[in-house]
Amino acid sequence: MKKLIFILSLLFTLNATINAQNKIPKPEIGDVLMVNAPDGTTYNHVFFPRLNFLVKRGKVANYKSVYGKKVVVKDVFEKNGATYVMLTPKNGEKFFGHVSKVKANYSKSINSGELSKVKESHKKSSKQESLAMLRL
Repeated sequence: MKKLIFILSLLFTLNATINAQNKIPKPEIGDVLMVNAPDGTTYNHVFFPRLNFLVKRGKVANYKSVYGKKVVVKDVFEKNGATYVMLTPKNGEKFFGHVSKVKANYSKSINSGELSKVKESHKKSSKQESLAMLRL
């Protein structure tokens, strides 16, 4: 009886973790994401250049210049069962002054907190449009 309860609880826990991992929506081209600070000193799932390459280019050896930067998904592709995205800065500048796009493992970077999805409303509601018209 104890074995049955243990097996059922193990299956329930496994099912819950699998369902939690599948809750991440698929990325689409044009989605806006924000680069967050990594847990350690380097990014594990967003593939920025290594710090020694930044020093060779005359930059400061840290990633603080990308913290909080908004990026746009330019390409989505799958490789070995994982979804990867190509990211470019939203403001049109280059990362660290010389890298125009970077690759990231989408689901792992979202789960680890290195990237987060930004909710931007491109469309104004009818109430906002009517207020804007009254101001004119």
